Amino acid sequence: MTQSIDKIATLETLIEEISRYEQIVSQWDKNQQVVVERLKEAVEALHKEALTRLIKTVKKDALPALRQAVEDELVYGLLRYHDLIKAPTPPLEKRIEQALETVRPGLKSHHGDVELVAIKLPDTVEVKLVGTCSNCPASTLTMKQGVEQAIKTYCPEIKNVVSVNTSAVSKTGENINSPFAASQDAGWVALARVDEITNGGILPLEIEGLKLILVRKDEIVKGYRNSCMHLAMSLDTGKVENGILTCLHHGFQYQLETGECLTSPGMFLEAYPVKRSGERVLVKVA
Repeated sequence: MTQSIDKIATLETLIEEISRYEQIVSQWDKNQQVVVERLKEAVEALHKEALTRLIKTVKKDALPALRQAVEDELVYGLLRYHDLIKAPTPPLEKRIEQALETVRPGLKSHHGDVELVAIKLPDTVEVKLVGTCSNCPASTLTMKQGVEQAIKTYCPEIKNVVSVNTSAVSKTGENINSPFAASQDAGWVALARVDEITNGGILPLEIEGLKLILVRKDEIVKGYRNSCMHLAMSLDTGKVENGILTCLHHGFQYQLETGECLTSPGMFLEAYPVKRSGERVLVKVA
């Protein structure tokens, strides 16, 4: 237990030390800040190259040791920061269910639902609309975009989404009655309802390893990557007050309306396009 506490204390000390120097640099003039930023980029490039070579060597001679090392959250976070490893991809069936969960709130609000019927490898999924959605033309038209779009966003390897509620097939083999044909919103995925986002607050979400926050001011909703400009720490635990999000890890502040970092002006949170479809909030993630 003592060893674990010492490890955590050391990590916190390192972060506090970095934050202390960044606060000092933030008081310098722009030219000096640019020099520091370039130095930081050069050091990070050096570290990334060294880590890349280390990983290549370890993978060749001791892959189990590398896997064990990545289980350490600090090692994992650092390698993810440098894009040297990818987040694990859940099994196909789980990703399909995750996709369906994103559209279920809208369906259930109309006393309907959707079920996974079958996965037909390599690229086809069959689903079934139930409840009022099973025979309502308006609902199936809505789901034409919602279900297919969600599944293809979570599962890019899936090319065909077929509703077993209908089975009319054209001469070309296309399911012409399928409510999931020819989506016009490729890349957009419904992630939440407007009322799930507190007015003036944030809602953290995750899709295929991509962590986002949705922010709302009255009827306007915006989306950003859930990653502070400093050490890529999560922002969803931060404090929101008067439209300003303060990261609790080291105090960096962001204007939610624009995404600009107030602690280091000129830097912005990575934004994702957002639009509304009725009460649903759609985010373009591809």
